[in-house]
Amino acid sequence: MNDLKNFLFTSESVSEGHPDKVSDRISDMVVDTYLSKDPFSRVACETLTTTNKVVLAGEVRGPKIQNEELISKVRDCIKDIGYDQEGFTWKEKTKIESHLHSQSTDIAMGVDSAGNKDEGAGDQGIMFGYACDETDVLMPAPIHYSHKILRLMAQDRKSGKLKNIEPDSKSQVTFEYVNGKPSKVRSVVISSQHSKDVNQDQVKELLRPYMINSIPKIFLEGFDEKEFYVNPTGNFVIGGPDGDCGLTGRKIIVDTYGGAAPHGGGAFSGKDPTKVDRSAAYAARYIAKNIVASKISEKCLIQLAYAIGVSKPLSIYVNLFDSDLDKNKFVEEKIKENFDLSPRGIREMLGLNKPIYEKTAAYGHFGREPDNDGGFSWENTDKSNIFLK
Repeated sequence: MNDLKNFLFTSESVSEGHPDKVSDRISDMVVDTYLSKDPFSRVACETLTTTNKVVLAGEVRGPKIQNEELISKVRDCIKDIGYDQEGFTWKEKTKIESHLHSQSTDIAMGVDSAGNKDEGAGDQGIMFGYACDETDVLMPAPIHYSHKILRLMAQDRKSGKLKNIEPDSKSQVTFEYVNGKPSKVRSVVISSQHSKDVNQDQVKELLRPYMINSIPKIFLEGFDEKEFYVNPTGNFVIGGPDGDCGLTGRKIIVDTYGGAAPHGGGAFSGKDPTKVDRSAAYAARYIAKNIVASKISEKCLIQLAYAIGVSKPLSIYVNLFDSDLDKNKFVEEKIKENFDLSPRGIREMLGLNKPIYEKTAAYGHFGREPDNDGGFSWENTDKSNIFLK
């Protein structure tokens, strides 16, 4: 299984209770709090979570928000995720510090619009967007089903249906590809924090339904039971930020395409939409998804490049993974004609100046359903007709 058409490919996901995802959610809560009061707020918030401690740090520009309000909302995040443990809890035992301060005036000068100068990118960098026809949401199969396992576990844990399972979990799915298409699942790994009241055999049986209910039956035909791994290292009672320190922005592959496509390196969470690390990656996904939805190509990779303070992308790269140069040129021209990829153009096109980010912090920023308040607008396929020849 080692040529370009036939291979094994694996992606992982982590739950909302993973320490890094707790940090991502808190950082995105801060973004939403500022945007809810002023849609043009600037926020760059990093969060550290560890044993009974949360630390916020970063730069903001916008309305005055009292530390007490942010600290209360941090506790709300922790409570909703489900932590009330000896080493990490939403209650007063967990100490919360905020060290947010004003944005640098040098950065603000480069980003702000003034006179004839359009608003510039908040930083230099490269961003990628990707889509493929492996799933109905035009995402790669391994990351899509890895997310689904954990999302269903969290829903049942919070409702009380799934007992003795704690918030910190990870999943990993390996697919066998034949002729470049996902053919069957070769292995599934689920590691989950659990209570002291269950042993590993019981944990495995508690979690087995989430593999079965998340992955289509056609991919599980002939699945080898020996390739279903649950807590391979044994007990997993101490978890979450008490077990490992969490930081914002450390799960960028989980957040995107599970390694099936390149990543520019910039994290999303904690950043307002003037930061092209976030907004341009959303725009690139939006374009790629509409291209694949048009059926002009089975998969598509987009790269955008920016310089701080410069409004237009320095380059736009399109890869349709075939040798039809005329089709590639046609798509490139349609992108330039129909998509304003300046920071302001992206925000207006996708409606990004809204408090829509906290919900993106777990289970992937892509492959999600657009909602009524403008969240996941980059997942719409309303421009696919542009690419019809």
